[in-house]
Formats: sequence, structure tokens, C-alpha cells
Amino acid sequence: MATRKKGLSRRMKVLLSVLAVSIVIGVMIAYDQISPLYIITSVALIVLLLIVGFSDLEKVGRMDDQEV
Repeated sequence: MATRKKGLSRRMKVLLSVLAVSIVIGVMIAYDQISPLYIITSVALIVLLLIVGFSDLEKVGRMDDQEV
């Protein structure tokens, strides 16, 4: 028999985090806190661009390109 893991799966963790971020953004918009949202999104965009800029994409291989 297959053993069942305890805890949430990766997909459920991602869905819960997206839901939490959506609620926080909705509350901030409802209370007219737009300027902190600009700062948060600017910092998030900078972090995303840094991650993409420093990632080593030359060593990423596709699974079907490799011979078995």
C-alpha cells in the first residue's frame, strides 16, 4: 500500500499563499493604502529581475534531450 504523507502538498501550499496575498492586497486596496502597494510591487519586480538575471540558464537541460 502507498503511504500517505502528512501535511499539505506543494500545490495546496501555493494555492493558500496566493489566496493570502490576494486577501492582503484586497484589504490594502479597500483601506486606500495604494502607496505601500507600489513599493511592494516595485521591490518584488526588482527581486524577480535579479533572480532571472543571475540564473544560470545555460546549464538547464530538457529531460527529453538526454539519452537514456
